Amino acid sequence: MTNLTAQALVAQLELADLLRAGRDTMLEPQDLPGRYGRAVAALDRVLKATGGEAVVAGGWAVWRHGYLGRVTLDMDVVMPASLVEELLRVAAVSGFEILPARPGTWPKLRHKESDVSVDILPEGATPGTPSRPAPTTIPHPACLGAQRGSLKYIHLAGLVELKLAAGRARDDADVVELARANPGQIESLRQHLADVHEDYLARFNELVARAREQTDF
Repeated sequence: MTNLTAQALVAQLELADLLRAGRDTMLEPQDLPGRYGRAVAALDRVLKATGGEAVVAGGWAVWRHGYLGRVTLDMDVVMPASLVEELLRVAAVSGFEILPARPGTWPKLRHKESDVSVDILPEGATPGTPSRPAPTTIPHPACLGAQRGSLKYIHLAGLVELKLAAGRARDDADVVELARANPGQIESLRQHLADVHEDYLARFNELVARAREQTDF
C-alpha cells in the first residue's frame, strides 16, 4: 500500500508539472495530457453519438480558470437530465464502466483504458449536503458554456455558482483562489450571483474578503 501511495504521489507531481508547463496552450479539455486527455476524447465520442452537450466542472475547471495549484484525480461533468440515461447506455458499450451508486447519489463512470472516474452532475439536481442542500439546482449545461458534441469547460460564473451551491470547505477554498486569480471579474461575478440567489452573493462577498486578506487586488 505504501508503494502504491508513493506511485500515486509521483504521478500527481508529474501531472502538476505538465499542467504548469502547458497552462497557456491547454485551453480546452481535449488538450489535457495523458490519460485525462484520453478520457475526454472518449467522452467526446459518447457525446457525438448521443448528440449531447456537457461541460467540465469541478477541480479541472478550477485549474482552467486560474488556480494552477489545483490538481484533481477525477472529472466532474454537467449534463442535461434528459441525456443521462442515453449517455449511460452508450458509455457502457464505449469503453466505460458504470460504477455502482447508492440510492439518491449521482451517476459515476470509469473510463476503463485510462482509469479516470467521471462524476455526472445532472441538470436539475440539488447540490450541497444532506444536512445543507443548496437553495438552487444545477443549471442546464447550455447555460454554462456547453457546445453540442464536444466537452467544454464551464464558464467562470457558472463554476463559482456551483462551488457556492456545494458549500463544502474545499469548495469555499476554491472560490477564494478563483477570486484571487480573477480580480477583474469580481463585479461581473457579483452581478451573476445576485441574479441566482442572495445567499450565494453574501457568501461570495465573504470569500472575496478572505481572498483580499491573502493578497492585494
